[in-house]
Amino acid sequence: MGVTATIMNTATGQPIQKFVFGRMPKPWVSFNLETGELVTADRVDVGKPAPGKFAVPVTVWVTPKAVRAV
Repeated sequence: MGVTATIMNTATGQPIQKFVFGRMPKPWVSFNLETGELVTADRVDVGKPAPGKFAVPVTVWVTPKAVRAV
């Protein structure tokens, strides 16, 4: 079972995409975004699960170099 994380832009604070990791991501993890850009995590936040839930919210903050058009 993989860990689904929300990838957030450090500069804007906006979510970029969802990403499934095979295991809990390390703070130095590198991966490719949907755009093909290679990014390295600035930080990884792990929240608390909602009452009665098992899944914890995981947020990976990255600083993409390319400007993404919305």
